[in-house]
Amino acid sequence: MATDYSSLPPDLPVPEDDGSADHLTGMTLPPLPLAVAGEGGKFDLREAATVGTLVAFVYPRTGTPGQPLVPGWDDIPGARGCTPQSCAFRERHFALAGLGALVVGISAMDPREQAAFSEREQLPYALLNDGPLALRDELGLPTFEVCGTTLYKRLTFVARAGTIEKVFYPVFPPDRNAAEVEAWLRGID
Repeated sequence: MATDYSSLPPDLPVPEDDGSADHLTGMTLPPLPLAVAGEGGKFDLREAATVGTLVAFVYPRTGTPGQPLVPGWDDIPGARGCTPQSCAFRERHFALAGLGALVVGISAMDPREQAAFSEREQLPYALLNDGPLALRDELGLPTFEVCGTTLYKRLTFVARAGTIEKVFYPVFPPDRNAAEVEAWLRGID
C-alpha cells in the first residue's frame, strides 16, 4: 500500500483545543538533554533557549514510504501531517534562522526512523528523540495513545531566556505552522 505522506487529505478531522497546553506559556525549560536522532549526541533545550530563540515543534510520528499508516490514523484529530509540517519548517528554515531562531523537531517515535526521515527529506535542523517521554513528565506535554503506543500531540513552542514564550496548540493544518511561527517572530501574528 503506497501512501503519499507529503500531502494532507482534504477531510482530516480538526483537533480541538482541549486546554492541555495552556500551562506551558511562562514555564522554564528543564535541563533535559534529548538524543539527536541519527547523530548520537545530546541537545539541551534549555541551553539552546538561553543563548537564543528556540523553535521546537513536537509531532507524533512521520510515515515511512511503502508502509501503511497505523489503522485509523487519519481519523485521529491532529495526528496526520508530520511530513508536511516538517517540510514546511525545512522550506522556511532560512527565514527562521534569519530571525535568530534555532529550529528542532521533537518526537517519541523510533530514533532510527527519525534519522531515516531526516535524511530522506534533507532536513536542515535536528530531530530530537524523546522516547522516554521526559518532556511529558517534566513539562506536561500532551500525549495520546494509539495501538498501545504513547505519542505526543502536535504543538510548537518558542522559548527565549530558557522560558517558553509562545505555544501554538492545537496545530492545524500542520503544513501552515512554520508560516505561523515566522509571522509571530516577525510580530505580525
